[in-house]
Amino acid sequence: MSDKKTVKVTQTGSPIGRKPGQRETLIGLGLNKMHRSRELEDTPAVRGMIRKVAHLIKVDETPGQGG
Repeated sequence: MSDKKTVKVTQTGSPIGRKPGQRETLIGLGLNKMHRSRELEDTPAVRGMIRKVAHLIKVDETPGQGG
């Protein structure tokens, strides 16, 4: 991961009472409990998942380590 861009996502909202697809998207991002964080590669697929549950997460963009 020398020159790849990553994003740090932190779950801030609960999936309780949400549509099943939103809960599944959180699990797909590697989040399943409040205040858990994951650093993920910045790809169009991940961006789409972030957009789907934007109201339940906080996103911090982090530049790659190499540059």
